[in-house]
Amino acid sequence: MSAATRDPGASLDVVLPAFNEAPNLMVLFAQLRRVLGALTPRWRILLVDDGSSDDTGVVALAARDAGLPLRYVRLSRNFGKEAALSAGLALSDADRVLLMDADGQHAPELIAAMHTAWLRGADMVCAVRANRDEEGRIKRWGTRLFYRLVNASTRLYIPPDAGDFRLLDRRVVDALNALPERNRFMKGLYAWVGYRTEFLPYTPHPRVGGRSHFSLGRLLRLALDGVTAFSNLPLRIWSSLGGVIAFGALGYGSWLVIEHLLYGHPIPGWPTVVVGLMFFSGVQLLSIGIMGEYVGRIFDEVKQRPVYLVAQDTGNPP
Repeated sequence: MSAATRDPGASLDVVLPAFNEAPNLMVLFAQLRRVLGALTPRWRILLVDDGSSDDTGVVALAARDAGLPLRYVRLSRNFGKEAALSAGLALSDADRVLLMDADGQHAPELIAAMHTAWLRGADMVCAVRANRDEEGRIKRWGTRLFYRLVNASTRLYIPPDAGDFRLLDRRVVDALNALPERNRFMKGLYAWVGYRTEFLPYTPHPRVGGRSHFSLGRLLRLALDGVTAFSNLPLRIWSSLGGVIAFGALGYGSWLVIEHLLYGHPIPGWPTVVVGLMFFSGVQLLSIGIMGEYVGRIFDEVKQRPVYLVAQDTGNPP
């Protein structure tokens, strides 16, 4: 739909990926019922349970039985948030899709402003963190480094403070669903599909209950997936480094030969050989490791395994 023909009452799916979020769901459901009911009569919640081990499913099904328009989908195991988001997008069929976390940190009161921006013609409305004051210094530094690395090596620009809290028009959802890759770094895919995008600043709410499941290790793996999926910079860096080392070694070797011919100094032996071997062996192993990360991504894509498997689906609410 164009901006001139967009229907304020267009259908809306709210995709909620959830992993052990039982303490937060009832509060979030009440907030969504209040906010969405004022925007459109055609809305539903599509909760994707990413293999939770707590009562996430029990709470969701109880809310559905109590009359909440909710479709509950449980994945066969924990596939990760990127896979859960992909599942929600693939199963949604509304005119618009709202992506948000189930931990209560994404402010529901911002949905009305997203709705207004969509009516003005935005195909994607993205919430951007106003600041990261609540995060530790190491995480803030790592986040800045990651986005500088990705944005410096690709023609895409991925906003550093934009997350998964965003409203998508139907054609953006269809474009995302058409992308075939298995290693899905969603923030990069949002940027890759393009379309008209508006950004709204927000401050995350504190969690109602539970704890974040994004450990440092999982964040590092996600960052590595993002770098290898949208950037060839690591390969270029090590290619350049290899050239610099090769020219340096050639220059050093030439100097040793000239020094020996002019001054008769003995050519350095054992220490030079050992240090050189250790250094170049380390560089070669590190280069092979970086190349292996890209080969591993190719291997995953070639196998063509599904991004996720669904174990339970209640279907559309009555």
